[in-house]
Amino acid sequence: MITENDSGEGSRNSFETRSSCPLCNEDLIIKWQSDEIPYFGEVMYISTSCCNCGFRFTDTMILTQKDPIRYEIMVEGLEDLNARVIRSTSGTIRIPDLGIDVEPGSVSDSYVTNIEGILQRVLSVVETATEWVKEEPEAYERGLELQKLLAKAMQGELPLKVIMEDPLGNSAIISEKAISRTLSNEEASNLHTGMIVFDVDSSELEMDSSEKVQPIGNDYK
Repeated sequence: MITENDSGEGSRNSFETRSSCPLCNEDLIIKWQSDEIPYFGEVMYISTSCCNCGFRFTDTMILTQKDPIRYEIMVEGLEDLNARVIRSTSGTIRIPDLGIDVEPGSVSDSYVTNIEGILQRVLSVVETATEWVKEEPEAYERGLELQKLLAKAMQGELPLKVIMEDPLGNSAIISEKAISRTLSNEEASNLHTGMIVFDVDSSELEMDSSEKVQPIGNDYK
């Protein structure tokens, strides 16, 4: 169903559809609104709401799709911390020197920041995770160690590699030092997109996400 603007004409940028609620099978209203965002191009805002049980879901879908891409940069000093990072909702961040992987989840945000901002976000996750494992001495010590290493990296005192991978090609690291290459189909297929797919035939939600974050190192489960 197409919505109408104030002049009574159908709007090409906004429309509405209906389906069955995945929880109660009653009427589910799905609203779609397109927009143009710098760095990300055309996007679609999606919001769903059930008139019966109150189920709600919102998401932002990037409509442009490019070749699957991998960027990496060696951070060796304060200047490298200023390298711009564009992270879409389908971007995976890896810091292999610290054993850290951050994969997209169902509530992943797209954002534009720099390497320092990425390290600060990771540090925040590590601090929270460290508190969770206070009763596990080995994991707790690893968490404290990672916090110190991240702090040193943000001061430009610890060289490390930062990798960004995106199966939809909408993420990037912008720097003369950044090295990029196209991912193979096999490499791209092993990455998560963070998207939630709504199947109107079965009224089921399927998540392409592991919600996986490894802030305590790859040896910690």
